[in-house]
Amino acid sequence: MARIAFLGLGRMGAGMAARMVAAGHEVTVFNRSAQKAAELVSTGATFAPTPREAVHGVDAIFAMVADDDASRAAWLGADGALAGEYAPNAFAVEFSTISRPWVLELAKQATAHGLRYLDSPVTGLPDAAAAGQLILFVGADPVDLDAARPLLAPLCVDIVHFGAVGAGASYKLIQNLLGSIQIAATAEALRTAELAGLDLDTVAAMLSRSGAASPTVIRMCTEMLAGAHDRDIAFTGTLRLKDTRIGVELADAVGSPATLGHTAQDIFERLVAAGHGELNETKVIDLLRESNQH
Repeated sequence: MARIAFLGLGRMGAGMAARMVAAGHEVTVFNRSAQKAAELVSTGATFAPTPREAVHGVDAIFAMVADDDASRAAWLGADGALAGEYAPNAFAVEFSTISRPWVLELAKQATAHGLRYLDSPVTGLPDAAAAGQLILFVGADPVDLDAARPLLAPLCVDIVHFGAVGAGASYKLIQNLLGSIQIAATAEALRTAELAGLDLDTVAAMLSRSGAASPTVIRMCTEMLAGAHDRDIAFTGTLRLKDTRIGVELADAVGSPATLGHTAQDIFERLVAAGHGELNETKVIDLLRESNQH
């Protein structure tokens, strides 16, 4: 069994760290809010007050945090993971959805500190993380990935290797930008149906069976009509805006027009500006309702 440091115990990270504990690894966890570690500690994990202390002697450092700023805080600085003393040739695996430029910068710094870096964003909601049902999108040297596969196995049902470091992040941002467009479009379709006087339950049922259906459209139809935007929050408006923004930045950087991506970004910027950033991303349906009333 390996010694692993897990940085970040949000909705996704907590489930992933629990999988590593259940697999029998020696897991040390760090989170800015220490109370979030209590359940993991009760099942065998050890809590460390800083990332630097968490990585002491470990064979792998895993991180799952909200954004570029949180990732920088976890890895860099006097108390960051890169300042620690880990095992020779340890792995650094960044699971977070972060920008491609930061992935490349972090990879360079991690490599300079003797770590084998894997760019490995994931797809799946928190329940999939807790069940080990994620899919990993990896950018890494093939030799490093093959060496890391046994450590990654408890987290996922599949590992897709997209190429060198940065390729995993690129694919994840493309997928999430498409998801953002679908979420905004689903809200718009439901609001149009509502204004046209159609029964929304019937509309949602048919959209979910139609040629326009996708897992995102089906889930959004159900959750938007349920209207429980402040409960069982799987993905906040703030996180959706972050993913949309860095997805658009990638598209802009490679010369893609990203017209729909820019439109989706505008919609989620309005959602956050309206004070709904910490609610579920499904709250976007109410944003469109409010817009019609003005």
